[in-house]
Amino acid sequence: MSKKGGYKRTGVDVRYGDESVARFINAVMLDGKKDVATKIVYDAFAIIGEKMTEETPLEVYHRAMSNIAPVVEVRSKRVGGATYQIPMEVKPSRRGALAFRWLKQYATKRGGRSMAEKLAAELMDAAGEQGASVKKRDEVHRMADANKAFAHFRF
Repeated sequence: MSKKGGYKRTGVDVRYGDESVARFINAVMLDGKKDVATKIVYDAFAIIGEKMTEETPLEVYHRAMSNIAPVVEVRSKRVGGATYQIPMEVKPSRRGALAFRWLKQYATKRGGRSMAEKLAAELMDAAGEQGASVKKRDEVHRMADANKAFAHFRF
């Protein structure tokens, strides 16, 4: 990153006008195929729109992201020959990146349907506080809670 320029922001999503959706499309993208990733995400949102009529797909997406994003995580630190797992707060940018990664990872692992259907199912489950990606977040929080005693080693 240059000293003066900063970095180029992703911009907003074409259909929903949301920067988070644009970043999620980039996270879903494989091998630079943005059109395919965009179609997958928009199709997933369409499926959510059909199945959940009381909320917009964007509201479901944002609720799912807030349910998946971790607040604390453990990081390793070596102190006097021993390695400790130290609980630390997660920065907002990393929080979103982890949520994107886990959502994509666990949606891919779902049953043999299209990726849009798997992504929609995982988003709806995450919005309802269930699903594999929410379990991953809970697991990370449990690890941090179990290692609370080492919080004084923070760096």
